[in-house]
Amino acid sequence: MKLGRLQLEVLSDGAFALDGGQMFGVVPKPLWEKELPSDNRNRVRLGLICLLVKVGDKTVLIETGIGEQFDAKFADIYAVDHFKSLPSELARCGVRPDDVDIVINTHLHFDHCGWNTRRENGKTVPTFPKARYFIQRGEWDHALNPNERDRGSYREDFFVEAENQTEFLDGNAEILPGLRVEVVPGHVRDLQCVWLESEGESACFISDLVPMTPHLRYPWMMSFDLYPLETLAGKKRLLPLLAKQGTYVIFPHDDRTPVARLVEVEGEIRIQQRGAASEAH
Repeated sequence: MKLGRLQLEVLSDGAFALDGGQMFGVVPKPLWEKELPSDNRNRVRLGLICLLVKVGDKTVLIETGIGEQFDAKFADIYAVDHFKSLPSELARCGVRPDDVDIVINTHLHFDHCGWNTRRENGKTVPTFPKARYFIQRGEWDHALNPNERDRGSYREDFFVEAENQTEFLDGNAEILPGLRVEVVPGHVRDLQCVWLESEGESACFISDLVPMTPHLRYPWMMSFDLYPLETLAGKKRLLPLLAKQGTYVIFPHDDRTPVARLVEVEGEIRIQQRGAASEAH
């Protein structure tokens, strides 16, 4: 996908599953199950979307999926399905781990940073040995000292061995010309969305502010969000702007519709497909 002078490629690290009630919070199951049917353990399937971007001579990777550093119990609980994997997707694009210059994690939950590191000869090492990893300092600190409510969302072995290659941000920042991050608290305090802009066109990796297209509805938010009212405020601020600008939005967990433009119809935000407005689904 061309975005001005930028080249974007949507990648997948497969899929996993989370409890449907957790994914939709206060929304009753008869409503959300019309969008995402659950399995016999009340889990719904989520994609693991990553984004490869060429910015000039730099190769940038946004998010690194769920990785491979987990045991059989973890794989069963989360129904991990590596029908695709990030390394094989990168290889399909002709990109080797050594070719990646920049890795951006929107936050450090285990389903967003899994391939930051990998196992080699019995040790955990950075997957991308020449890359600089970018994360908000506050998110890194919290990931190392989570509270009882979100301790299960973090796995230090997924990211901590890349610390020597990590650059810590304190708020909004431009990483490269045409590539910047914006802090949008809600899911976590220091969640960062990634903006890509070139020649009047724009795209936004919106992260878990809006994990899937059903979450475009303002009240549809995850129970995982630590600050749900801030999630709501962020959605009400950003989504109309994205629709007005015609910005491409990349959803981190929607493998049916990983990328879409938005439209606002009578105060509701919907995805736009084939030049026509259609209800988010």
